[in-house]
Amino acid sequence: MTFCVTVVNDVRNVALPIKICGTRNLSVYHLQAYESLGMNASRKRTLDSFLQPSASKRARVSEPNSITGTTEPSAPPSIHPTYPFSIPQLPASIASVLPSLPSSIGREINDQPDLDLLYFEPYIPQRLARELFEFLRIELFFYRVEYKIKRFRVETQIHTPRYTTVFGVDETSKFSPTGFLVDSTTSKPIPKDRYKTCAPRPIPGCLDELRKSAEAATNTTFNFCLVNYYADGADSISYHSDDERFLGSDPAIASFSLGAKRDFLMKHKPPPAPPSGSNKDALPATATSPIKEAPSSNPLKLPLASGDMILMRGRTQSNWLHSIPKRKGRESEGGRINITFRKAMVKGGTENYYCYNVGSGGVFRWDGGRREMVCWKA
Repeated sequence: MTFCVTVVNDVRNVALPIKICGTRNLSVYHLQAYESLGMNASRKRTLDSFLQPSASKRARVSEPNSITGTTEPSAPPSIHPTYPFSIPQLPASIASVLPSLPSSIGREINDQPDLDLLYFEPYIPQRLARELFEFLRIELFFYRVEYKIKRFRVETQIHTPRYTTVFGVDETSKFSPTGFLVDSTTSKPIPKDRYKTCAPRPIPGCLDELRKSAEAATNTTFNFCLVNYYADGADSISYHSDDERFLGSDPAIASFSLGAKRDFLMKHKPPPAPPSGSNKDALPATATSPIKEAPSSNPLKLPLASGDMILMRGRTQSNWLHSIPKRKGRESEGGRINITFRKAMVKGGTENYYCYNVGSGGVFRWDGGRREMVCWKA
């Protein structure tokens, strides 16, 4: 899909195309070009008007809620050149309840070595969680990312076993009110080489409201939102930890579950292996070269239900692994959405998240008639 905006002034007409069928095709500086070309706001179509819905859309004062069938006040949708299509704001039936959440007191789970969890059962009431699940599945865009990895000189093609999407940018940058990326310190346009492999996009309003609620409930701040859609029990994610350096030390990650119940498994990481070629039994147990033993811990299984939220914090990521395994049975059917909020500190986090959650593939959107994700075309 190509957007073409004509900026008109006294001496020239300029048409700049933006191709947004894949975020890698969109440079941040394509966006900044719109701002630099503007002269007289009354005599041109500004970037503000490009990013905002047209007057005809703003004139709508109500619209039917696709989930409940009721008529509710309509707010302008979230629009950005990096979005394949606009994303509506939350229905009033959901947005009005968010300020009162969480609906339960978080339960601390810290009875094992290096484990620090805060578990809300639920964070979002069941009826509201179902409505939010249906809304997000219908209104968000997703990707089925493929990428290659090389291990021991063997290249392998990886097919991500779930649908993914991502929004946000790391702490070195921020979005201006008009949607441009600016430096967090100076508020000036970012250097053109800051993000070479991706075009970051702001968190849409419907997810940003949930981010604000999570921040207030956990006394933590987040700048990224990752969304996974598990179509059925065959979609999964293997054991891993979110301990990348770009998250800083002891990162906090808030993870929401919506839809089908799925088991959330955790286990302590094994101790580091001894140096290659060494005899572990011959190594002296001294202060300078201690022999680390596996901590006394037990695997953990949390049956995450729709509306639950778990906050992983402290030393959890650096010492524990977690996964959503494949499952059979009716309980795992019907689809599940997982929303995680986290905070990336440097640009490497931004490039990593967009690479592995957007990639260069096509856009998918929920088809209510077929009851599945289908490849979306403009």
